[in-house]
Amino acid sequence: MTSTPAAAQHLRDLARLRRVRDRIDREYAQPLDVEALARGVNMSAGHLSRQFRLTYGESPYSYLMTRRIERAMALLRRGDLSVTEVCFAVGCASLGTFSTRFTELVGVPPSTYRAQTSRATAEMPPCLAKQVTRPIRNREARVTEPQLA
Repeated sequence: MTSTPAAAQHLRDLARLRRVRDRIDREYAQPLDVEALARGVNMSAGHLSRQFRLTYGESPYSYLMTRRIERAMALLRRGDLSVTEVCFAVGCASLGTFSTRFTELVGVPPSTYRAQTSRATAEMPPCLAKQVTRPIRNREARVTEPQLA
């Protein structure tokens, strides 16, 4: 079975994109940017961003922030770190950006999330709590309609 050069290139790009995604999953707490990720797989930053979005439905930066927020959610559920400590532990350099993105993905600010989930998941096994409290990806938290009495 022979493949066309375009198909072979596509497979090579997919393998590179998987390496980028795996690196983000592994090194989410490190200072990562699209340029560094692209250099790691010998692609231009623009090409990496376009291909990553086509393949995974979101930009590399959005994927990275989702991984960071997922980890932050786990740390906040533990309850032994402040929101600022969690922010820096997951690799965010700005508390404002962290709080904004957290609120977009989860629907509530980090401090509110910590207060709510520490009670709600107290008796729940950690593996189940992680699944139940996973953030919504690719269109963030649902907007709730105001309840009128």
